[in-house]
Amino acid sequence: MIIIENIKTLHNHLFTIKKDSKTIGFVPTMGALHKGHISLILKAKVENNISVCSIFVNPTQFNNVSDLEKYPKTLEADIIKLKKADCDFLFLPSVEEMYPKNEVNLYYNLGLIETTLEGKYRPGHFQGVCIIVDKLLAIVMPTTLYLGRKDYQQCMVINKMMQDKPYNINLCICDTVREEDGLAMSSRNMRLDEIERQRALRIIESLQMIECNLKIGSLELLKKSSVIFLEQNNYKVDYVEIADAETLELQTTWDGKRKLVALVAAYLNDVRLIDNIIL
Repeated sequence: MIIIENIKTLHNHLFTIKKDSKTIGFVPTMGALHKGHISLILKAKVENNISVCSIFVNPTQFNNVSDLEKYPKTLEADIIKLKKADCDFLFLPSVEEMYPKNEVNLYYNLGLIETTLEGKYRPGHFQGVCIIVDKLLAIVMPTTLYLGRKDYQQCMVINKMMQDKPYNINLCICDTVREEDGLAMSSRNMRLDEIERQRALRIIESLQMIECNLKIGSLELLKKSSVIFLEQNNYKVDYVEIADAETLELQTTWDGKRKLVALVAAYLNDVRLIDNIIL
């Protein structure tokens, strides 16, 4: 695996590769890699000639400075995992490399998906996500971008951003990878102690409650019951919502036909956990 910290150097390597008509699969990450990230790398390898992973903890997508400071950093372990997965390139830029002084950031017109759910509780978050993903795509110019479905809304945001840009890049959204007990794999799980790790299962259980009891008609009791369930298990709930799976428009009733997604975000002490399931 070749580790590169400089934009120009990476661009030059990949330009030569693309000139030879080779395909590139790209997986952007913020490090603290787990099996979910590695599954994306392996899929990128199977479907492309070259695999590229980036590790960059992007400051512009954090609303809370404390959250940024506490974000797990496990670079040595990450490099070992990527080498075992036979990743071809690791892009490891500095903040100064990605955000030069006096640079004016673009604004992305994202519509509804920027202001609902995560956007409501983390204003500006998705602008930060789009800024960094846009930069990385312009540098790597992959054939296909690989993302995990656990960040459902983020996948939709990036898809919208890519549609509005002159990119000829495929987007592959892969299923959430879970632990054996059902907990969605997340870098934030590293911050959970042993007791919190067990309580973290209430997140997926709250979604399964919705899935098992979904029926035509009002959805309000379903959502309320899941909120109460989490609160009874010492969670501070930001939201439990049911939305149109394609537009993310929040739904209050169901006709039995519309494809839905249930989404949850809640704090377990100071660790914010999110998850979703397609209904």
